[in-house]
Amino acid sequence: MKCPFCGHAEDKVLDTRVQKDSGIRRRRECLSCKSRYSTLETVMLSYPFVIKKDGRREPFNKEKILRGIQAACQKRPVSLAQLEGVVERIASWVITRGEGEIAARVIGRRMMAELKQLDDVAYIRFASVYRTFKDVQEFVEKLEGDELMDAVDTVSPQLSLTAIPQQQNMLTEKNSQTVKTERTTTDAPTIQRTFPTDLISN
Repeated sequence: MKCPFCGHAEDKVLDTRVQKDSGIRRRRECLSCKSRYSTLETVMLSYPFVIKKDGRREPFNKEKILRGIQAACQKRPVSLAQLEGVVERIASWVITRGEGEIAARVIGRRMMAELKQLDDVAYIRFASVYRTFKDVQEFVEKLEGDELMDAVDTVSPQLSLTAIPQQQNMLTEKNSQTVKTERTTTDAPTIQRTFPTDLISN
């Protein structure tokens, strides 16, 4: 490390501190002019190139991802620390893939998955802008496919609307048969048997 004051190449470290962003801050003193200055060390990560829809290639940019997530989370109860955490998780995921190139749509899907866990409204906002839909019905079907809406309970199916008239008809027919039977029993002629009054004596 060259001294910014005299250009001398030798110095000594007086203090070392680890920053929140995993960087290392060092306080140094030049061995020649005794001037003191601070340096910041960060890890040089090699991010893959992002392939856009039109075929263009551009470097991976965490700031661009942060801006996109901030736009989706506008006026939502989400803190800046949460957004930065999402960006760091996405950046780590991109690096661990170990690929030199990655499609923008793959990163977009990862962002949607992160927003879905963070805030439902932000997820819907981002999905409506990131994806192109022909109409509202296609948008709703896509959200249902992504399991955003609650699943329909199929354990207890609804009663059919045609079941009630059928049951009423069955009850009506049964009642009519009962009435018919009662009428038949009532209208039956009464058979009277007469016995002779004179009994034959032994």
